[in-house]
Amino acid sequence: MANHASALKAHRQSIKHRNANRSNRSSLRTCLKQFNDRLDEGKTEEAQNTLSALYAAIDKSQQKKAISKNAAARQKSRLTRRLNSALSTSKS
Repeated sequence: MANHASALKAHRQSIKHRNANRSNRSSLRTCLKQFNDRLDEGKTEEAQNTLSALYAAIDKSQQKKAISKNAAARQKSRLTRRLNSALSTSKS
């Protein structure tokens, strides 16, 4: 265990940051699962309407440094690709 006051404070801060990041990532995962469930159920119009809100959630997580910049870009790319493929199969 840390003995110095500065080390104790750093430990308290790391716990706060870890909890905030965990909460943020958890809510982001919930949004991602809801989006994927909509696609799996064939509700492509609903999924398309919620894509911008999902992008905002991803960007907010990246802005708060809960996820990295590359992870955010990768998730957005995969979501868009998956939505586009679902839209093309539903129109056929």
